[in-house]
Amino acid sequence: MTDRLGARVALGLLAALLAVPGTAAAAYHADSDTGVEALDYIENEHRSAREQKLTAEQKQLLADAENMSKHLRRPYDKTDKTQTMPVAFEGDELTYDERTGDFSAKGKVNILQMDAHRFQADDVSGNTQKQQIVVPGKAHILQMTPGEVRVTLDGYDVNYNYGLKTGTMGQAIGKAGSHYITGKRFEFYPDHIVVYDGTETRCSAKSPDYHLAASKIVLYPNDRVEMDNVRFYLKHMKILQKKHYVNDKLGGQNGGQPSFPRIGYNDDDGMWLKWHLDQDLGNHVQANEHLHVTKKDGWRSNYDVTYAHAGLRSGITYGHFEDGDEHWIKREPSWVTSFDHRLGHSHFHYGLDTEYGRWYGDGVHSTHTYGGVRLSYDPIKWSRNTLYLGTGYDMTHESYDDSNVHGARFDAVLTRDIDLRWAAYVGYHYSKKNEENSLFNYDTDDFSKKAEGGFSYRVDDNNRLVVGTRYDLDHSEWNHVDYYWYHSMHCAELVLRYKSMDNSWNVRLQFTPW
Repeated sequence: MTDRLGARVALGLLAALLAVPGTAAAAYHADSDTGVEALDYIENEHRSAREQKLTAEQKQLLADAENMSKHLRRPYDKTDKTQTMPVAFEGDELTYDERTGDFSAKGKVNILQMDAHRFQADDVSGNTQKQQIVVPGKAHILQMTPGEVRVTLDGYDVNYNYGLKTGTMGQAIGKAGSHYITGKRFEFYPDHIVVYDGTETRCSAKSPDYHLAASKIVLYPNDRVEMDNVRFYLKHMKILQKKHYVNDKLGGQNGGQPSFPRIGYNDDDGMWLKWHLDQDLGNHVQANEHLHVTKKDGWRSNYDVTYAHAGLRSGITYGHFEDGDEHWIKREPSWVTSFDHRLGHSHFHYGLDTEYGRWYGDGVHSTHTYGGVRLSYDPIKWSRNTLYLGTGYDMTHESYDDSNVHGARFDAVLTRDIDLRWAAYVGYHYSKKNEENSLFNYDTDDFSKKAEGGFSYRVDDNNRLVVGTRYDLDHSEWNHVDYYWYHSMHCAELVLRYKSMDNSWNVRLQFTPW
């Protein structure tokens, strides 16, 4: 179950994160209490741009398709469904029957469609009137059609209709979007690809550090991936199995949680392991286990059963929760509900949050009651700047001391995408609730007004340096000055964080795409 603080901080960034291009689960999310998550959207855009970088083969296909469109024998209108897609054939031996449309080609066959499809094989037959291509042996397929997923595949036994954009391919290996895939059988449709007895990973290594294997994989470009009878592997070791799994660009069934375990070290907990597991119970209900084990405290996990649909999340949660300042509480249990919705066709979003349950922390048991309302505006963009605005009102009651804290909050964050290497952010946050007027210090600052700011510098494709700061405006003093080093290790990432005000270290290893 997502903590309320995380939901509030993320609210102003949500609309931007929804726009991140790419395929399933490509989004990166920072772990921070200095506001550096404001740079996530910029980092995701840069990561996507690197993923979308064209290969020499893809550039050549686009150039050939563009050149073909300039040298047509007769005009072609792509909106006219009665016209067939222009196709060019090359080969050592070509035969073509103009009456029936039947053709055959042998020896270094190259078939180019004007919509940026390419088929290459040694033996091809088909029919231009039916827009059908048949390859009985090995084939290479390249697709760069605008608005469709980029595909590079090598396989056998191709039967494809380039008019309907449907077909099949056997025993193939390649890439669809950012997904490296293999399968015994591929089925192609205009809006998705189906793979049977296949594997999927975003790790490009010949022997990937992690992958998923499934009896059926359905890839919906720029939307989601659905899998049946899926197994999760680290190298060749199976660590998890599920009957059905969905992962989409908004987080999927697992709410954006990593499918693979993360390990790390910090001065407070020592070595730790985190792993999110979930089980679909049907009718939009899911059981989640957020496993967290530390050397110092042992088992610190939490669990929930949650209904999630159409902007509403509601469920019961139990277990230990930790904030960014290593403050812990235990819910024993709590009922947590949130609702998010856009106001009509406007640029405004509103949200409602409630929680009722038992909290335990620092030797204190209390019945914790919370209610809050949120209002935010779509990100305001100009030039290379983005402004996020949000406000709300919170009400908290604790039975232990019969305390009540009611008050407003306000958040404003400005980010600047300076260039491909540099990015920066600055933010102002106000909340009536603070440690002085609250029973628990979990999820709570010891001041009401704070400023945050920092910058990111990309050294190269594998290394990024980040500085994040938090300034206590109530007491006019620095509260956090943190330094980060992100190091890409091909299919995993090492994150080193130094909190200079506490002289403490945190090391995290996680598999991409997080």
